[in-house]
Amino acid sequence: MVKLQPHIRLGEDLGVRYAILPGDPARLDRIAPFLTDVEELAYNREYRSLRGKYKGVPVVAISTGIGGASCGIAVEELHNIGVEAMIRIGSCGALQPEVKMGDLIIVNGAVRDDGASKAYITPVFPAVPDATLMYHCISAAKEQGFSFHTGIARSHDSFYTRKEDDIYRFWHAQGVLGSDMETAALFTIGHLRGVKTASILNNVVAFEGDTSESIGDYVDGESLSALGEKHEIITALEAFVKLENET
Repeated sequence: MVKLQPHIRLGEDLGVRYAILPGDPARLDRIAPFLTDVEELAYNREYRSLRGKYKGVPVVAISTGIGGASCGIAVEELHNIGVEAMIRIGSCGALQPEVKMGDLIIVNGAVRDDGASKAYITPVFPAVPDATLMYHCISAAKEQGFSFHTGIARSHDSFYTRKEDDIYRFWHAQGVLGSDMETAALFTIGHLRGVKTASILNNVVAFEGDTSESIGDYVDGESLSALGEKHEIITALEAFVKLENET
């Protein structure tokens, strides 16, 4: 009998090397049309998963919920069952005016302003993606003609502290492109476990925009954000094909 991982409820018989990691379980419904031979696998807590193929390459898509802690659990358990490369496709808020709604940020480093990554290793350790996998993401986005930026993101743990405006202004002044909640944990834990990682963020909050209103629009499928989501899905899947072809 196959032993299942306690949270994602998948086992070593998965037989997939590549995982695409959205936060929202509903996003799997928008990933599935890009795949063939789609099979729903499990749904436990925030971890909903399906398996399929993109251009013949087996891929698992699994939602990780909100925040670095739940993302970290997914990274650990996917690693336990043989997944070798993981790309986050998530949403973010822009910290710079040149990052427009629906633009992608391919993250080349993350500010570790979260708790999950710090639980693993001292804060001076960098949170960076696998260089090869990041390069494949950049190459795929260029080939597709998508609007994207490459730079630093800040990963954090809350939208609702009483100093959000001050935090926003500080990281804007440091040239950070956008904010999310999972990338730092993905990069840090992935590196420590020998997993190739990358993060592609879809900007759903305009520079100096209202976070709660913008995220509400994104959930409702507003056009630019929805287009950005489509672009990040394609970019990630194309990157996996490039990685597969070089091995």
